[in-house]
Amino acid sequence: MEYFNVRVYGLLLNDDDELLISDEQEYGMRFSKFPGGGLELGEGLIDGLKREFMEECNLEIEVVGHFYTTDFAVKSAFNNSQVISVYYQVRSLGTVNLNIKTAAFDFDGEGEVLQAFRWVPLTALSTADFEFPTDKRVVELLQNEL
Repeated sequence: MEYFNVRVYGLLLNDDDELLISDEQEYGMRFSKFPGGGLELGEGLIDGLKREFMEECNLEIEVVGHFYTTDFAVKSAFNNSQVISVYYQVRSLGTVNLNIKTAAFDFDGEGEVLQAFRWVPLTALSTADFEFPTDKRVVELLQNEL
């Protein structure tokens, strides 16, 4: 691994105890993850997370608290970097106006980069539904809290 790649993600629950999940297709892969993404140079974690939610969800959020930071070495699935991911509990400051899907990878349209959102009940979360090791760890931690 040649460098660090810092990523930041938000855990957004609705009033029905469902978690917002992002299904994506990029780099020839399909994967489910939490909303968020890579930190830009000169950007703080909170500002980066707020920017990512605006870019991905057109949604203004507030960070409620820290949930988890990667505590083991993870190589990126996309390049030769070591990924450090930080997860925050967030709440929406407005109405969530996304085209919510009920099935994984139910994309509208075609292309190289696709994204769809769905609400998943906390009680139905499974590590098998996630591709990346840090997301799997977050699901385990969420399950332990139930």
